[in-house]
Amino acid sequence: MAVNLEETFRQVMRPSHSLRERWMPTIYFVMGQAGWFACVIGAEKGVAWIGVAFVIILITVHLQRVAQPFNEAKLIASVVVIGGIWESVVVYFGLLAYPTSTEIHGLAPVWLLALWGLFAAQVNTTYTWLKPRIALASLLGAIAGPLSFHGGAALGALQFAKPWPATVTLACGWAVLLPVVIVLSRRWDGVRPVSTQG
Repeated sequence: MAVNLEETFRQVMRPSHSLRERWMPTIYFVMGQAGWFACVIGAEKGVAWIGVAFVIILITVHLQRVAQPFNEAKLIASVVVIGGIWESVVVYFGLLAYPTSTEIHGLAPVWLLALWGLFAAQVNTTYTWLKPRIALASLLGAIAGPLSFHGGAALGALQFAKPWPATVTLACGWAVLLPVVIVLSRRWDGVRPVSTQG
């Protein structure tokens, strides 16, 4: 009788776990959008640290729940460095400006680096479907990258100093950057259990 009850309990709990895992990509997507708005609106209001703090909390929770936090941390750190260099180049050449953000002249603001870290945390959770589709990732990057920045500009967090050159540069850059991030996520996938690493 006790064995039957134990087995029944396991069967009842299994779908719940499966359901939670099935919804996890959606949860990550929603939290990613919340982090984006927190950073962008915080930057526009002159309190960018609120968005940065929120993103740090999200990434910390993410690292605590993944199977291989060290690998996932390497991915996030690498993406932040790559994104920081790219964004700083765009700022240095005067294509974009961040008038409401506290920043070192010629460098991207900290809240933008936080968004790169948040994006990296979503690659192995929300955007796993892009991993075998590098060409699609490139196309999606070319479209979604500039749109995200135009959204940030509409909310007042940044300015397109040179609108058309900036848009074209962002499209070209993201067409390369998103596939690069996808390739890195294959190498450092901290979400997959160790036994499934190939």
